[in-house]
Order: sequence, then structure tokens, then C-alpha cells
Amino acid sequence: MHVTSRFAAGVVAAFIFAAISPPAEATTSPCEQAVGFSVLPSPFAPWKGTPLRVMIMTEKRLQGEISLVAPDGSVAARSSDRHGSAPYSWFAEVAQPAAGVWRATLTLGNATADCHTITRDISVSARKPNPPPIPSGAFWQVRNSWNHETESLFSAWIEKLFDAPPDQDLSWKAWHEVLQNRSRNFLFNYLGRGEDNKRTGLRPDCADFVYFLRAYFAYKMGLPFGYSNCSRGGRGKAPRCYQWFDMEHPELTRPQPPPEQETASAAASGAMPPGQAPALLQPFASLQPAPAETPAAPPKARPKRPTTFNEYLRDVGDVVHTGAVRAAATDDNTDFYTVALTQEALRPGTVYADPYGHVLMLVHRVPEKNGKPGVFLAVDAEPDGSITRKRFWRGNFLFVHDPALGSPGFKRFRPIVRGKGGALRRLANAEVTSNPQYADFSLDQSKMSAEDFYDRMDDVMSPEPLDPVKAMTDAIESLNEQVKTRVTAVENGRQYREKHAEVAMPNGSAIFGTTGAWEDYSTPARDFRLLIAIDVVRGFPDRVIRRASRYTMPGDKSIADVKSELQGVLASELASRKISYTRSDGSQWTLSLKEVVERAPHFEMAYNPNDCVEVRWGASDGGEEASTCKRHASQAQREKMSSKYRTWFQERHWPTNS
Repeated sequence: MHVTSRFAAGVVAAFIFAAISPPAEATTSPCEQAVGFSVLPSPFAPWKGTPLRVMIMTEKRLQGEISLVAPDGSVAARSSDRHGSAPYSWFAEVAQPAAGVWRATLTLGNATADCHTITRDISVSARKPNPPPIPSGAFWQVRNSWNHETESLFSAWIEKLFDAPPDQDLSWKAWHEVLQNRSRNFLFNYLGRGEDNKRTGLRPDCADFVYFLRAYFAYKMGLPFGYSNCSRGGRGKAPRCYQWFDMEHPELTRPQPPPEQETASAAASGAMPPGQAPALLQPFASLQPAPAETPAAPPKARPKRPTTFNEYLRDVGDVVHTGAVRAAATDDNTDFYTVALTQEALRPGTVYADPYGHVLMLVHRVPEKNGKPGVFLAVDAEPDGSITRKRFWRGNFLFVHDPALGSPGFKRFRPIVRGKGGALRRLANAEVTSNPQYADFSLDQSKMSAEDFYDRMDDVMSPEPLDPVKAMTDAIESLNEQVKTRVTAVENGRQYREKHAEVAMPNGSAIFGTTGAWEDYSTPARDFRLLIAIDVVRGFPDRVIRRASRYTMPGDKSIADVKSELQGVLASELASRKISYTRSDGSQWTLSLKEVVERAPHFEMAYNPNDCVEVRWGASDGGEEASTCKRHASQAQREKMSSKYRTWFQERHWPTNS
């Protein structure tokens, strides 16, 4: 069953209003069912002392206008600005709402006789109502359930949070900068407790980031949340998850680490079926066989029980990592399940598992238009705390099958439901498949080669034939964005080294993922991807020729003519695009994208933050650009990079057993 038909057939709005006190009266008409209509007011309990914000969402692509009608009948706010691409959403806000019954109305532009206007009443109190109750020993109460509607609201919230024109550079230095932007975060102080007023101090990395977003939405909306304690994979085996912890048991939020080896002690935790309460597992841990793969690094000490939601997130972040997202697609005991590569399934909030230990989240799809390729936009968090929006392409979203790396590709958070005994649990793959609220589990990605995967994604993003020049220009722009984000990363490293001593360099494959200053300010993983991105752009003319049927090839030109034209455009585009970085003395130096591409061999050893920034950008010894360089990595570190690790970058082969 396709997602669009599933949503259109059964969306109801009653659950939203069941969560609001006092609720508005809501009935579901055939019109609402047909368009997949939902309304979400913010805050949870509207009152006249805080702005009233309303989101209206539909599953079908409609032209329409949202309006907020005050108790006296006047229209206080209206907007025809529609966001999204399934689900579709409209937003309106009144800064100082009067007490009384308001009406949120969606007037359809392409209306029919029996489906023209959809309205919901929203009660605004004269006094500040009590916030939702919090059960003893927990941080929030489960008052709603995950289903197709709450998933769509999650998608709409994510899309609004990272909304901007597709060609706009979008980045933040820290997590709190995203959530404290009231114009973006529809759920800002949603619970009425002033819960978003303080900075959290959290610096999520890429895996933490997607979990934090899911947890934040669940916390606000009263939905269940959980996460797994997983290994990182190794010895030829994919990561595995051994314990699952839900938000109703925050005292267990910091579990013991997975077993370290086959002879692990009896205290090691064993594998657990989806959703089984961790408390039930612990007495039998000694009976479970220990795995062969390398586990996650354990917390150094057992911390105290978290007392706030932000402390809870901090503890979650200390446990989760990319191994949880890379677990095998056939494994039921995971936090994610793989989906089909379709426009309907790849919605905002969908997570991408890079096989080499990176995680991104989709936030928007830009449809193909006038020969310009369609594109998926995603966000990720880096170890230095920065958050950046970027586009899907081969340079950002790597895909390769290797048993030791697990299952890469697009995945969704596994639905959490209430079991017969009352405990929370996750749906297994077969249950997701048979559940009409979802029914989008698929193993297709696990059967695709890398070329098949990227070809399929090209077809999903751009179903119609593309103009080859526009498609290549789009790829060059993607590379340009990737280089720009590296400018920020290298600059962060420069500023850090100006105030701190030499950064210790880990051994072996740990250079790609460790902790501390090396993790925050080195760029081996970023540079590995940059080299692949350069390969993609250089090889784009050949790719067009290989898939000529995907492009609108000129009838008056031969294949050789088209390839020659593309090579000419490639050269001119690379030469015309510029980036600037800050040299060691604070002066600016400008490079063309052509120079960056030509310096690809230098980026095989340009990731060490102990080197000056000139070295990190491939400046030639003795030249004017390198004249301001005053610092180099130690000889021991340089020898490691040159003799032991450079081959990984030269061969574009990520180490898995080092």
C-alpha cells in the first residue's frame, strides 16, 4: 500500500484535540478524510497571555489559505504560504489572542462543491491553564500514540524547523540556536512551563541529533520514546543492539555497555526482543551469549539519575551512536527500520545511515521543475556542535554494502506502542509491514549496489528527463556547498589550536571517530567524503553518457558532442566559483573550486588540526599562500598519516578492521 493512499484514506483529527485542554469539538467529515486534514494549536493549552499559533496539515497537495477568526468574527491572521511536499502545511499566528472560541479555517483554492472550507474551533482561556501533568519518576506522560497522523505532524514540525529557500546556506553553531528560534520551532514552550527559555549546553553529534529531535517532539506531544544500547559492529558483523530503554524508566537511561567480547563477564547484557522492558532482562543477562563484535565504549562512571528533560537527553546522548542507525535491516531489535525509495516514504524526519559512521535527517524535498533536478535537503550535526543543512548527493550520502558496516540507507524510527501488559515496546519489521498506519518497511535498499542506489535516487528526485547541463551544474553546486562547510570546520580548528596545546592523534581507524578535541576539530571523515565528491563531479560527464536515457539529449548532437560540452561547462563552472578561508595570520585567501579539485591529493593528509590551515587547504610549500604558515603537526603524526593512513584516502576505502 502506498503511503499517500494510506494517509488519504484514514486521517482523522480527533486525537489532536483529545490532547488539548479544554478540547475543541471536532468531527471528521468526508472532505477532511479525503484531504488528510489535521490541526495543531500551540501551546498545548492556549490562553490569552501567550501567542496562539496554529498549524493546519493535509496529505494531499492543495492550494489553500489558512485563517484565524477571532471570537468577535474578525479575521486576525491569514496565510496562503503552503509548506512541504507531503505532508503539506500552513501556519498562522496571533500575538495577543482574545479569550474565547477561535476558528482555524482552511479555505481550499481548488475546491469542489462538497469540499470547500474546513474549520476547527480552538478555545483560548482567559487564565493560564495548568500544564500537562507529569507522572512521578518520569519526565512526561504518554497521552498520545505514534500513528500516521503523529508521524506526519513530526514531519511538518521538522520541515518548519529547518525551512529556508533551497539555495540559502543554512547553519547554526549550536543545538539551542535551532530550538530557541520561535519563528522556526512551532513547539517552543508548547507545554507552558517555559521549558525552552534556558540554554541547554547540549552539543549533540550526528547520531545524538536525530534522537534528540525525536525525543523533543515526543516530550512535547506526549508520545512514547526509547533508544537502544548497541555495539558499533566489527569482525565482519554489523552493529547489534542489546538493550532498549523507554522514557517511562529514566532511572535506567544509562545502561551498562554491551558485552566486550565472547568471554564477557556474566554482568554483560544479552540481546533482547523488541520492546521488552530492560528490568526484565537484567536478571537473565548471564544466560545470554556475548557477541563477537566491538561494543560501544562504556560510560566511565554510573551517573546520578537525571532530574530534568535536558539531563535525560544528555544521558541518552552518552549512550546512542551511529551503530544504532547502522544495525542490519533484517534485525527487529533496532530503533530504525528501512523504507522503500519513493517520494511518499522519504518524508521529513526520515533518517539516513551513512555506512561510514555518519547520520543525517531529511527535512525537505524540492520537486523537479523546468529541467532543474529535484533534490532532497537534509540536516546533520558535527562533533563541534555545528548544525548544517545540505542536499542529498553522492558526496554527502555515501552508500556501500559491507557486513562490518551494517545496513546503510534511509530509515525511519521504529513505532513504539503499548503492549498488552502495559509496557511500551517497538514494532518488529513484520508488524510495521502489516500495520495500516505504516506499511512502509522494505528491504529493497539492502539488495541494491551503490550504482543502483544512486540511480534509483536520481529517479525518485527527478522522475522526468533532466537537462544534462543543469544536472551537472547542480552537482557542482553541491560540491561547492560541501567545500563551504569545510571552511567553517577548519576555521573552528584554527581558533581552537590558537589557545590550546597539540591535539592528541588516535591510532588506526579511530582517527575517524573518537572523543575529545580530535573528534571535534579534525576532518578525516569530512575529507574522505570530499574526495568522493570531487570524483563524482569530475566523472559527471561520463555518468550522463552512461545514463543517456535519463537526460534530454539534443537531437542535433552526438554523444561525443554532449560529453565535450559538459566537460567545457565543468571547467568554466569550477573556475568561476570561489571560497575564502582565514590564514594563520588572520588574512583571507581565496581559492577557486577548480583549485580545490586540483588539490585532491593534498586532502589525503589535510585533516590534522595540528597543521596550519594553509596545509589543510593544500597550499604548496614555498608559495605566497603558505608563507603565513607557522605550525605543523609533529613528525610522528605526519609519519602515521603518510605511511599508514593515506592509502585509505587514496583508494577511497574506509578502514573497517584496523
